[in-house]
Amino acid sequence: MRNKPLPFALLLPLLLAAQPVATDSYLPALPAIARALGSASASLTVFVLAFGIAQLMCGPLADRWGRRPLLLAGLACYVLAGLGSALSFHVAMLVACRALQGAAMAAVLVCARAAVRDLYAPQDGLHVMARGLTGLGIVALAAPLLGAWVVQLAGWRWVMALMAAYASVLWVLCWRGFAETLPQGSAAKASAGSVREVFASRSFRVWASVAASTYAGIFCFLLLSPMVYIEYLGLSPALYGWIPAGGSLVYIFSTMACRRLLRRWGPLRTVRLGATLSLVGPCIQALGCLLAPQAVWPLLLGHAVYVLGHGIHQPCGQAGAVADLPTQAGRAVSWSGFGMMAAAFCVGQVAAQFVDAQQSHGAWPMVLPMLLAGVLLMLLAWWRLPRLYGAR
Repeated sequence: MRNKPLPFALLLPLLLAAQPVATDSYLPALPAIARALGSASASLTVFVLAFGIAQLMCGPLADRWGRRPLLLAGLACYVLAGLGSALSFHVAMLVACRALQGAAMAAVLVCARAAVRDLYAPQDGLHVMARGLTGLGIVALAAPLLGAWVVQLAGWRWVMALMAAYASVLWVLCWRGFAETLPQGSAAKASAGSVREVFASRSFRVWASVAASTYAGIFCFLLLSPMVYIEYLGLSPALYGWIPAGGSLVYIFSTMACRRLLRRWGPLRTVRLGATLSLVGPCIQALGCLLAPQAVWPLLLGHAVYVLGHGIHQPCGQAGAVADLPTQAGRAVSWSGFGMMAAAFCVGQVAAQFVDAQQSHGAWPMVLPMLLAGVLLMLLAWWRLPRLYGAR
């Protein structure tokens, strides 16, 4: 007797949360890993690169083989990578395991996002993705706090073991309750398709640009905020830890509000509001850098306003990028995800070049990329999106 399939709307947040489980809970363990193995930063960098590049391979595979086989394989590799990381006795072994985990996470997220397009109409997909990202935000809030507690009580290896345990539970849930979502006949059509068809879609180009722009801005905050708040402004690490946690609370609220706004206003007006927030937030931070460079509150207020916009753009951008490509959903998801990671990596590397030991540029290396992201989002929301909906 077959088990009743688990409602996908409940499974989606758990699948999307595999990302903060692998990243946010890992951050508090970095100092302990560096002490034990001699280095830790390379494992994080390789993880991000593997996650971004592997999406390009996972998309076509998901369209050809189906979502379920690739999802189960990705979760299995996630478990093995977590166990291997926990048992690592050398930094090279840890880097290899984290690279495998990044590729495995790419398979999980590509299949989860593609399944949203398989199961829901484009308009409904925006609401479902917003609900899923609300769950991701809750995990992102708890993951660093739980990771720090586990490191303190049991050591960094148990953080990696808990990642494997989380993925094991997900594998069982998907094995028993996740049915194949790829429509019959879609695999043959996807095999005959090409990446050119994905980029020929104006909807894909616009919505993928929205997702990449907002993510690049938030990534620069994650990358550079420790140096700004701890090294430049003198906050303690414990006090700083509440800043990203507070951002996660704002993000959760924003994704919940996004669902209501979509029902009341529709995608265009909702994204325009998000773009306005995404520009106003960095403007507040920039004024703070000019008028009160040693003040913390303008940076905190501006970050909260930017995250309000980010919580609107992410579900709309991720779901909108695949809305017009039902038979190419895997490829569309993979290229959209790769674009997000590539934009974040490139902008983050450029911004990091302006951070020195003396913090001579203050908070500007963190603020300017977010300001640029806000300007791009305004152009997309007030120029490109109206043309897209006008064409329809």
